[in-house]
Amino acid sequence: MNYNNIPSPAYVLEEEKLIQNLTLLKRVQDEAGVHIICALKGFSFHHVFPLVKQYLHGATASSLHEAKLVFEKMNVKAHTYCPVYVPTEFDEIQAISSHITFNSLSQYEQFKPKLKSDISYGLRVNPGYSEITTDLYNPASPNSRLGIASNLLSDVLPDGIEGLHFHALCENTSYTLERVLASFEKLYEPLIKQAKWLNFGGGHLITRKDYEPEHLIQLLKAFKQKYPNIKEIILEPGSAVGWQTGVLVSTVLDIVPNGNNPTAMLDVSFTCHMPDCLEMPYKPTVLGAVENSEYEYNLGGMSCLAGDVMGTWCFEKELKIGDRIIFDDMIHYTMVKTTTFNGINLPDIGILKQDGSYTLIQKFGYDDYKKRLS
Repeated sequence: MNYNNIPSPAYVLEEEKLIQNLTLLKRVQDEAGVHIICALKGFSFHHVFPLVKQYLHGATASSLHEAKLVFEKMNVKAHTYCPVYVPTEFDEIQAISSHITFNSLSQYEQFKPKLKSDISYGLRVNPGYSEITTDLYNPASPNSRLGIASNLLSDVLPDGIEGLHFHALCENTSYTLERVLASFEKLYEPLIKQAKWLNFGGGHLITRKDYEPEHLIQLLKAFKQKYPNIKEIILEPGSAVGWQTGVLVSTVLDIVPNGNNPTAMLDVSFTCHMPDCLEMPYKPTVLGAVENSEYEYNLGGMSCLAGDVMGTWCFEKELKIGDRIIFDDMIHYTMVKTTTFNGINLPDIGILKQDGSYTLIQKFGYDDYKKRLS
């Protein structure tokens, strides 16, 4: 497509690609007999929540605000898990949640007097196994604050608890899940046999091209057959929903010749608009970049942070002021982490419809920056 026709900077969701992802997720959901829900921490593009609802079973929230967004924009009650619940928010969370998971036994005890009969409650546990290599994203390390260690639980589910929840994946395959499940069963089998539902968390990158959905379907069906007491198995991917569904459009504003390679200064910021690139860290794909050429550039963000830069990328021709730089796969996780640090404005949010038309959904400005401060 011609990105020059889209105002820069802008996150652009491609509707057709989203529907392709949702179609595959629904097929896995239906054939495996499980519930797949959308994790807002990875995909909060709420303008398309009515579309997502047509394919998936709902959404999962990790805060009061996420739960409110699910209830308001998807018109369903959320599956809510918070690492810690704020006492003054808990009643409101209960009013808009179908499932609530506690991160610790102390939180369960604190809120036990408030448990309601029309909500299903669970405990998050540490499955004792993970293949995530970046510590920042590994929730299942031995010292993790997320989930209850097996040695802290008895062989009987606490009163009012009907489910178990773990999260140990990050853009992993079903073969990793298979190994996680082996550890989960070894540590918690007596509790699994008493539970009504299990939540296998997120990180299932089902929509990546090399993922094998048939293996996942067979794995889930076999697990269900092994534990007939389990009435509901839940998967809550975020990345898989928005995977490869859109871009961040940016424009070269200046070329700085300092150093070994010139830096193309953009109207976006890695710090403000793509912080996961620096956190992970990972080098995003730039459309039109080539493996090698004489035209090699660093790409620099517009904030004053010295580290707001990544590099290097090669291009077929010399970059000039006004050229578009298109960062691929920027709809999942990236969008939800944006900030207005340094007073940098947020990119527009738009949708490329199936018919090829572009619709501007959201535009930001000074008031959005000011309201975050006082």
